[in-house]
This record gives sequence, C-alpha cells and structure tokens, in this order.
Amino acid sequence: MAIRYQQKCCKCKQKYVPVSSWKQRYVMCYDCQKAELHQPIKNAKMKKMFDIPEEFYKKNAFLRNIKMSYLRFETLTDKQIEAFKKTVKDMKKEKKEKDKN
Repeated sequence: MAIRYQQKCCKCKQKYVPVSSWKQRYVMCYDCQKAELHQPIKNAKMKKMFDIPEEFYKKNAFLRNIKMSYLRFETLTDKQIEAFKKTVKDMKKEKKEKDKN
C-alpha cells in the first residue's frame, strides 16, 4: 500500500490534497480544476464515458487527470480508457457497498 500524505494545492494554496507519490509535484484541488473539467465534449462516445457523478471526480485525482488529458489532446489511448472505466466501476461498486451498510 502506498504511503499517503497531504499537500497544499499549488494553485490556491489553501486546501490540502491527498498525495500518494513523491512524483506528484503539481497537485490541484477539485475546486481549482472544476472550471477546466466542465468544458464541452463533442464526441458522443467520450461524452457518455465522462458522464459520471461529480463526487467521483472530487474523490479521485486520476479520473480528473484522464478527463483533462482528453480535453487537452482530444484523444486517449486504449489503456487510458480501460483504466478510467475500471476505476469508475470500482468506485461504483464501493459506493453500492457503502449504501448497503
């Protein structure tokens, strides 16, 4: 299991963001990335894929990173798409288990 610690957001310098690797040097909180994440997506297939609950984006920086990459370059590799879908599936499963309890 990775060691997790908290680091201040590089943009607003107010909120703490959970970090799990020393390689993550420029971390941003969800509130700072929100405006960039809500840009329109033209591709219907990708629009459907990125249509997940907002709380998933709040909790997981990886999902935000993948969406930002798509918005910036308008393309994703097959491995990125697969990892995104797997993470969303795991988060949905985890949410259902929490709701049961």
